[in-house]
Amino acid sequence: MTQKNVFLESLKRYHFEFKHLTVLFVGLIIFQLVLSFVHKASLRNFVENTQEWFQKHSAEKFANLSSTTLELLLETTRLNSSANDIDRRRIIQFFDIILNQQMLQQNVEEICLLVSDGDKIYAIDDGRVLYSFIFTRTIDQPDTVQGHKNVIKLYKNIREELESTEQIVNVLSNRQTYHIFVPFVPNGEFIGALYMRNTADVSFIQREIVSNYEETSIIYSALFLLGLLAMYYISTYTVKERDEAQNLLLEEHERSIKQKIDHDKEALFTKRIYHTHHKAEKVMGFIKDDLRQLSSENINDIKYRVTRYSNFMSRVIYDMKWYDPPIQTIRNLAFKTNVNEVVRFIIENIFNRTARKSGSFDIKVDLDDKVPVVHINEFVIWEIIEPLIQNCIDHGGDENLTITVKTLYKPEEKVSILLIEDNGPGISPELIETNENGIKKLFLENVTSKAGSQSSGYGCYIAYEISKQRCGWDIDVENLSECGCRFTIRIPH
Repeated sequence: MTQKNVFLESLKRYHFEFKHLTVLFVGLIIFQLVLSFVHKASLRNFVENTQEWFQKHSAEKFANLSSTTLELLLETTRLNSSANDIDRRRIIQFFDIILNQQMLQQNVEEICLLVSDGDKIYAIDDGRVLYSFIFTRTIDQPDTVQGHKNVIKLYKNIREELESTEQIVNVLSNRQTYHIFVPFVPNGEFIGALYMRNTADVSFIQREIVSNYEETSIIYSALFLLGLLAMYYISTYTVKERDEAQNLLLEEHERSIKQKIDHDKEALFTKRIYHTHHKAEKVMGFIKDDLRQLSSENINDIKYRVTRYSNFMSRVIYDMKWYDPPIQTIRNLAFKTNVNEVVRFIIENIFNRTARKSGSFDIKVDLDDKVPVVHINEFVIWEIIEPLIQNCIDHGGDENLTITVKTLYKPEEKVSILLIEDNGPGISPELIETNENGIKKLFLENVTSKAGSQSSGYGCYIAYEISKQRCGWDIDVENLSECGCRFTIRIPH
């Protein structure tokens, strides 16, 4: 068998119910919601990281471009040493354009040139002041630092790093505001830094992306939910039809089992009555024989036997009324049956009367007087013991057959043991083998060692069924080591 077939066979063992489909349906919906939430959070994080990188990159690039423009302008101006007033005003105008025109750009909030005069730092945001500082190294407006105190304070903290590395320093605050310091190095000489404060707000892009994703997610989730609902409806409808078909099949199977049980009970009833009918014929012969021998000397003995015979006949007629008699007619606290007395009566007044006529067998008894009474109808016990003894007679041979019936009581186990043994050839080994239900074949229906007999094979079967099913006794059979066989009945108390 291939691995695929093994997998398919393993799936067939599972039986899906409505609750399984419901749990699966709810689990898929929860999974979809969690997946949507995680995807949305990941997308938001990605957009924020991309926005942060873009803002930083664009702000640094813009500030670097402004600083480079200013440096080139200075270098170009210094080449023309004979600048007149017109050139001077034009240069100052260029400086104003570079310093102030950038403020018109979106997101640029502050720009100035930070320079040092000794230990003092100035923030220049005017072209005239810058021109004066570049060409005369003087600051015409010392109060220009008043509007850029925070910038100067921040510049003092990073001045050494900026001068030593001559690399752009970018300080982020409030997650959106970038304080960019670009080294100002005209002609290779570090004289300060160009500062630009850039607050880039691209949250509208994030909102648009997240909004579009949410719309897509809602549409996808709606389609996914509709698909699940359709699958759930189809699956539950299919499972419902399957369960209805299975219920009908179970009901049909239940009716079939009940019919089989009724048939088996009727068959057992028929066979039991058939065997009892033969016993009844024998008992009626004994009654007639006793009545013919009736005299004043034996009237009490005959009266006792005829009474017991008549009670047995009454039980036979009663059993013919139904195949499943009420349990209280079999087991009842009102019954106080002495097992030893039943054994003695069956042997003396049934089998020994036959033996005296034929002389073909001998029955010995060894009864324990300590055996307690049982709450079982004595004629039900008769139906158990009589077939077992008869089986020993039928299969024990025609010469020197001795049957021994023993009883003993085990108080520590609270159980009585009834043994029926013979010294015959024993039972065929295949008949004492057990089937798949643990029952020995001798106790099965229609099992006999008599060749060509159509009325055999029911005695031990009936004794086993009555003993196990109605009385709750254990019954077993085995071959003895020397010869013969033994039936063992365990009677709990």
